[in-house]
Amino acid sequence: MSDLLRQTIEANRAGAPAVLPSVCSAHEVVLEASMRLAGALGRPLIVEATSNQVNQFGGYTGMKPADFVGFVRSIAEDCGFDAASLIFGGDHLGPQVWRKAPAAEAMAKAERLVADYTSAGFTKIHLDCSEGCQGEPAQVSDATSATRAAALAKVCEATAADPSKLSYMVGTEVPPPGGAHGDGEAVTPTNPAAAEATLQAHFRAFEAAGIPEAKARIVALVVQPGVEFSPTEVHHLPAGGNPALKAVLAPHEGLCFEAHSTDYQRPGAYPALAEMGFAILKVGPALTHAYRQALYALDPKSSLPEVMESLMLANPAHWQSHYHGDAATLKRLRHTGLADRIRYYWAQPEAMEAVETLMNSPIDPDLSTRFSPETTARAEALHEAGQPLARAYVLAEIQQALAPYFFGEAANG
Repeated sequence: MSDLLRQTIEANRAGAPAVLPSVCSAHEVVLEASMRLAGALGRPLIVEATSNQVNQFGGYTGMKPADFVGFVRSIAEDCGFDAASLIFGGDHLGPQVWRKAPAAEAMAKAERLVADYTSAGFTKIHLDCSEGCQGEPAQVSDATSATRAAALAKVCEATAADPSKLSYMVGTEVPPPGGAHGDGEAVTPTNPAAAEATLQAHFRAFEAAGIPEAKARIVALVVQPGVEFSPTEVHHLPAGGNPALKAVLAPHEGLCFEAHSTDYQRPGAYPALAEMGFAILKVGPALTHAYRQALYALDPKSSLPEVMESLMLANPAHWQSHYHGDAATLKRLRHTGLADRIRYYWAQPEAMEAVETLMNSPIDPDLSTRFSPETTARAEALHEAGQPLARAYVLAEIQQALAPYFFGEAANG
């Protein structure tokens, strides 16, 4: 597996407050801001693509796995981030994108998906076969999920340039990509017995698939610590955590937990999660949410919100099943909802043109009053380093959202 990932897991298991933030985004500015922050701190970074974002058919970004690797590497080169400090992850790799099809058809596409990811150089592989396909329950059993995950792992082992570099993340209590779909949904932390049963099911499935050597490459179990977010609510980490859950790790050397949907948590949640055995903390919508906040704050009189509203109304597929309420509520959520469904529209030509116009507009002298003192301080440092002032504020707002994942170190970034 990746030495950087292995070292972090080992340090976490030894009791150090060690985690790797995993940035799940395909937004160029978000990735640049993240790399600039990690680079300033001398820290590695996981960058992940999800199966609906990037796949053999292009996903909603239009990128195949090799395209995404090239895209991220080019950003790293442009901003001076050491490519050796990058770990490429594939998120929710499995039949999920094609789950409306029969299982055999969906799994055939999933096998091609993981082959393309590993061939492109992704080494952190989240095997997610938890959702049912056509005619199946919404969530399949541990045994079914693990069997399908093992089948995909066997493909990964056969297609990776060096299988020993692979690391697998498994688990059947997987939050939906992008956060909870509705407000008021209960968030139940994973039961320790269920976590152990899931892990053992995957060990057995890997044996049955004829890849026993790959069991040692299962390095993370995706479990629910009690954190989640929905369009209007954040479920914060319960006080005291879940000490019994950490006990699941004890017999398994080199194993950690991975937490999804950690966006918008209070800063103290991240070291607390590290103490609970979570060495991988995933974040995505909170970063594009910060990008949108910064753009809208740059010039409240700009036409950008109207442009984005027009685009979202013209193609509601990315938000209409996630947001509910009257017309005024829907309009507010389209722009400011924590699910950040607006992120699907930034790459459209009209949006890109409107953003460029905004970024080239005169800067309001009262700009700093619209941002926190911390963001302003970051922006001023970036500006002094050569970034145009408006762009510096956008990068700084994103970094401020990511900073808690690096704990106290990020305050000096």
